Amino acid sequence: METSETYKIVLIRHAKPKVDRSGLFSAAAAGRFITEYDAAAVEDFVFEHHAIPTNGIKKVFCSTLVRSQLTARAIFGEEVELVVGHEFREFERKVITLPLLKLPLNFWLLSNRILWLLGLNNSGIETFREARNRARNCAELLADEAKVHDSAILVAHGLLNNFIKRELRRKGWIHTSRGGSSYLAVNIFEKEKGQKRER
Repeated sequence: METSETYKIVLIRHAKPKVDRSGLFSAAAAGRFITEYDAAAVEDFVFEHHAIPTNGIKKVFCSTLVRSQLTARAIFGEEVELVVGHEFREFERKVITLPLLKLPLNFWLLSNRILWLLGLNNSGIETFREARNRARNCAELLADEAKVHDSAILVAHGLLNNFIKRELRRKGWIHTSRGGSSYLAVNIFEKEKGQKRER
């Protein structure tokens, strides 16, 4: 990115995965959907954002999940270095067993996410507290990267990015471009050079 008077952190959510969400799902089918979602390729897309000169980027952080890496490659090209980190994966989720019920997929995803946030559905996966701490560490990593190289870019996931955003704001980074949380959403944070390093 161009040299400026600010450090910059860019958070991008991955493109829409190629998965079928139609119909009613049993608990088992909802669980299979999550597995398929995590392994899915992404739909074709056109990406344009005035604040990201995609031909000048050399390094992009992304998660171990394929949708993150495919999105980064599609946006920034084959020459960019992808720094793949397990810490950038989406917050984990699982489906509780409710036999004989078939319900819309969003019911399973939303209700089980709420239970997880409440600490009632985290057996065998990371807890909400652990995930929140992971997001805090991601924010620190990106801030350190930006302060060495002027900028840092992460292509990751909706919930993780939202908690990174919270942490960056807490650390004094200014949310200069608000793109929301939808697929391919871009959120940009900046901090003036010369400010004291946050603890």
